[in-house]
Amino acid sequence: MWAIISLLTNGLLLLTVILLLQRQQGWTAFLGATRINPNTEIETITPQLGPRHKLNYQQWLGILDREAKVVVQKRPQNLTILAGDSLSLWFPGELLPANKHWLNQGVSGESSAGLLKRLKLFDKTQPKTIFVMIGINDLIRGAKEKKILENQRQIMVYLRKTHPQAKIVIQSILPHGGKDATWEGKEKLLKLPNSRIRKLNQQLQAIATKERVKYLDLYSLFANKQGNLRLELTTDGLHLSSQGYLVWGSALQLYNQIQL
Repeated sequence: MWAIISLLTNGLLLLTVILLLQRQQGWTAFLGATRINPNTEIETITPQLGPRHKLNYQQWLGILDREAKVVVQKRPQNLTILAGDSLSLWFPGELLPANKHWLNQGVSGESSAGLLKRLKLFDKTQPKTIFVMIGINDLIRGAKEKKILENQRQIMVYLRKTHPQAKIVIQSILPHGGKDATWEGKEKLLKLPNSRIRKLNQQLQAIATKERVKYLDLYSLFANKQGNLRLELTTDGLHLSSQGYLVWGSALQLYNQIQL
């Protein structure tokens, strides 16, 4: 029954977002958000895709730690956490669902093993929902499916134990642009068939069902007929454009309304 409900929800979500893609006007009014300021304030912002700061991994962790501590102090209502790699990190705040306080815990270049080790940074927060997307960097670096799935499973188990009152949502790994990609590591992408990502997502969904956490299929929203990342949704075949974040943000908004 759990699996059937998940399948129906993702199917309805896919249909609805496709309809929204055909009616793009009004999306910015449909979405909006607040973010956590590391200077101990919670503020409304309207960022856009812009320069991406070059920080090392430990510097990023320091920022995430400070932001999490602000959340612990302020205890904002309707806290939702976005955990993952650079795709989550660069999510424009104004494109996230409104009426929630968002704590972004994304780090550029993050792997599933790295995310698992740093989940403790937001242990003391009290989120209502935690969205996780991780795995593409593992695949690019040649990690085996078995290891990626085991790390994902441990992430689910840890989050359920540490945040028993929160809804845990595991998001599918997105496709890449294939031969049309312009990312500097394009040769690595060409060695990674999107069919492999699709199969891995199927296994990931099965684990999510077994561990009693929710699964959100975003792969279907971002893939074209060839199974590659749609060009209008990406900047380089790996990272997302503003329109790509519009699609993702709309999917999160609808998923909140339908499933959560």
